[in-house]
Amino acid sequence: MTKRNTQQRRRTIVERLNHTGEVSVEQLSAEFSTSEVTIRKDLAALEKDGLLLRRYGGAIPLPQEIAVAPTSGPSANQQAIANKAAELIRDHNRIIIDCGSTTLGLIPELNHKRGLVVMTNSLQLANAIHELEHEPTLLMTGGTWDPHSESFQGQMAEQVLRSYNFDQLFIGADGIDLDRGTTTFNELTGLSKVMAEVSQQVIVMLEADKIQRRIPNLELSWESIDILVTDSRLPATAAAAIAAQGVQLLLVDSVSN
Repeated sequence: MTKRNTQQRRRTIVERLNHTGEVSVEQLSAEFSTSEVTIRKDLAALEKDGLLLRRYGGAIPLPQEIAVAPTSGPSANQQAIANKAAELIRDHNRIIIDCGSTTLGLIPELNHKRGLVVMTNSLQLANAIHELEHEPTLLMTGGTWDPHSESFQGQMAEQVLRSYNFDQLFIGADGIDLDRGTTTFNELTGLSKVMAEVSQQVIVMLEADKIQRRIPNLELSWESIDILVTDSRLPATAAAAIAAQGVQLLLVDSVSN
């Protein structure tokens, strides 16, 4: 199969997906007379390019809420949230930083701390930490690589985490359900739950426009969350509902990009 044929097949998959709303590996394999392994590689590549979202046995269109071009780093608003969250970190703390563009904004702030131990499941975050002048002790979870979240996930990563205990977890979210907690488009939520279990304090960082997104997968329940750091666009009714769950709110002024 030539590179040209591969590109053509992938374009056809995207067209079919946008027309039907869902595709399956089995059907695509039969249609293109190729192996299911090849189709899965196609879907993985298309997901990495932000053109679809894989599901068990196939794929669905990328939800419009996240159908945006990937950025190389946090936005100005995300960075403001990260700066506020970083104020919670004390010298010599043992912290977990989950993958994500908002949590990435924490890394420059670590230069001002001493004696930190930092665990992450993100290669991007690990590389950014390695560039710091005052580099903390860095731990990686290892595990199975997930191309959607660009992070390590799975049982091996969970076992590594359970070998430690941490002062704080800093984690983002795709959305917040005011009744349930944080939500995500990613079906792999096991590692996030273990991160929260092994941390004394859980800090969620996200922009206020993600509140009340309709996302099916619950990531962390309110009982697992101690602090939410977000921006001033948070509606007063949502702030009251979150506070009623026993979660401390830290707000920053919204910043235009």
